[in-house]
Amino acid sequence: MTKHSHDPSHASHDGHDHAGHSHGAAPAASASATATANATATATAKPGGGPRIDVSCCGGGCSTAAPQAARADTKSAAAGSQAHGDQGHEAGGDHDGHDHGALPGWGRLAAALVAATGAELLHLLGPDTTPWRVAGMAVAAVAILLAGLGIYRSGLRSLMRGQLGISALMAVAVTGAFLIGQWPEAAMVMALYALAERIEDRAVGRARDAIGALLALSPDQADVRGPDGQWRTVPAAEVAVDSTVRIRPGGRVPLDGVVTTGRSAVDESSVTGESLAVDKAPGDPVYAGTLNAQSELEFRVTAAAGQTTLDRIIRAVEQAQSARAPTQRFVDRFAAVYTPAVFAMAVAVAIGAPLLFDWTWLDAIYRALVLLVIACPCALVLATPVTVVSGLAAGARRGILIKGGNWLELARGVRAVAFDKTGTVTAGRPVLVGREAFGSDGAEDVAAALAGRSDHPVSKAIAAGLGTPAGIPEVEDFTALPGRGVQARIAGATWLLGNRRLAQEKGLWTDAVEAAAAAHEAQGRSVTLLADGQAVRALFAVADTLRPQSAQAVADLRALGIVPVMLTGDHAAAAQAAAREAGIDEVQAGLLPEQKLSAIAALQQKHGMTAMAGDGINDAPALAKADIGFAMGGAGTDVAMETADVVIMNDDLRRVAETVRLSRRTHAVLMQNIVLALGIKAVFFGLALAGHATMWMAVFADMGASLLVVANGLRMLRSESLSKK
Repeated sequence: MTKHSHDPSHASHDGHDHAGHSHGAAPAASASATATANATATATAKPGGGPRIDVSCCGGGCSTAAPQAARADTKSAAAGSQAHGDQGHEAGGDHDGHDHGALPGWGRLAAALVAATGAELLHLLGPDTTPWRVAGMAVAAVAILLAGLGIYRSGLRSLMRGQLGISALMAVAVTGAFLIGQWPEAAMVMALYALAERIEDRAVGRARDAIGALLALSPDQADVRGPDGQWRTVPAAEVAVDSTVRIRPGGRVPLDGVVTTGRSAVDESSVTGESLAVDKAPGDPVYAGTLNAQSELEFRVTAAAGQTTLDRIIRAVEQAQSARAPTQRFVDRFAAVYTPAVFAMAVAVAIGAPLLFDWTWLDAIYRALVLLVIACPCALVLATPVTVVSGLAAGARRGILIKGGNWLELARGVRAVAFDKTGTVTAGRPVLVGREAFGSDGAEDVAAALAGRSDHPVSKAIAAGLGTPAGIPEVEDFTALPGRGVQARIAGATWLLGNRRLAQEKGLWTDAVEAAAAAHEAQGRSVTLLADGQAVRALFAVADTLRPQSAQAVADLRALGIVPVMLTGDHAAAAQAAAREAGIDEVQAGLLPEQKLSAIAALQQKHGMTAMAGDGINDAPALAKADIGFAMGGAGTDVAMETADVVIMNDDLRRVAETVRLSRRTHAVLMQNIVLALGIKAVFFGLALAGHATMWMAVFADMGASLLVVANGLRMLRSESLSKK
């Protein structure tokens, strides 16, 4: 069971092939990760560096374009541009002429409505004479041309391509109504249709704006220190990597970087979704688009404009739309058959009804034209992309980057989640968690002095936990003992700081030390001993601690009926201790990367759809094998983030359950939209065949259904939908 089987079209998504499926460029969260993604980002960027956010209807002919992401020269186009109709066809493929770009402006729409109203009044109030009828037809023709000239052009292009989009259907229906003497209705229908399309276009634009608004977060200018030490304000697009940039309190960070001077709190909610400000000090990363809340900071730029984490978040959402969700692919295929079938039905009604039933030719043709207007699958096809884009945007706001609508929809089916331990369930950094003294004053100061001289991660954790020694003992003859620890002379005495093996070699291991060490080792802790020439004087226990949210994340998954499992290469004692604390019952420890692959396959066989959450290079094969891979965006490696299907930007494991909830909510809204679209059309189909539906009603049925599904889909933008169970 591979991801490729879920989404055949995804294999050519971006050229990154992992275990039979492909993934978009991963938006790395750490400053150190930005440089390695340059090639991918360059390959995926559009001219000007910006994304094109598509929200397609009627087979793809209606799309909206996000603002360009290039800095000062293009961000002024924040309102976005429309790319529809024939232009959209060339760019997007199988379009059918639903051409918002051909719609008239609001002024022409107002004039068309006035003319259509005038045609109705002339028809109702004027005498039934030829001059009045000609005048009424002329006014109606003016209304039709004002509102529908662009629609006619788009419809003709569609018909020449052999496509039956809404523009083609409307052109045929309005022309037919005009020719059979229903010119007042034809004029009003075209004016109302154009007005409804404009309203729909603005509603669909909200899904685009949800992503496009991210562009405004990153400032166009940056304060850069020049070679002479003077500060200059320059366009952010011109700032080179390794430049020093200054951020004043209340200012937004223009580029990714690492703090070099100052301390402050930074609001990173735009990137990670974390609602609380994060303290920053020298050495900490900062991200473009985040807000400096307190004090002035200086930082070294690590990613140029166009390559920042924020830029890649936007590109990731853009790329996500190229992998269509399963429901969307089904609806597109259905619509491609549905529209020609209904067109054929309308022709059959127009020709067959007078021959088989007691209908007049004009009545049959009129009913057939009403069927054509109802036939447009716009509401049906709009049901999926607006909802999916809104769901992707809602996830991005929460720091959940989902690389495709297919993964957004498939996540609802997850039945088991396999977690890596180190760096995923745990923080991935050893800390001092326990200490015991064996009757020697000053032992901790000695241990701190020795540990502070060592580069070993365990020694660093001990030094950080003990702090600076009070008396700062003088250390002489410091020597590293490979595989054992360190040795030095302090105040004329020889001291050792090392592991069990070192103490045993020196003959200092006693039953009391064994009992103390065993108690800590049973909890998965690493034990380090401090000894002089006579005895062990202190014991220090170091462990990788659980992430604060891990236990709640596991509880959230259980509440959703999902089985949590731990797969780790760590030793059994440490794995069991971490799993017990997190609330995970099933643990497989001591696994090599290839063994994790087998474990994932076994979980898929046992539970069904299985997700994998990890952060390291060794997790990449398992992330690729799993049905859905989650990578930690803060602590994760580039390989893990590129291989995964979902990147959690702030390393909060609770986002895994939120993704599942978002997926389930998205699917529910998709089903609601499909039922709405088909149900409304079914009702008006019956009314049209029975002769009770007018062309006015047909327009309201089609565009009303479209607006309903758009409004329903936009509900996904509300972030609280992710936190509800």
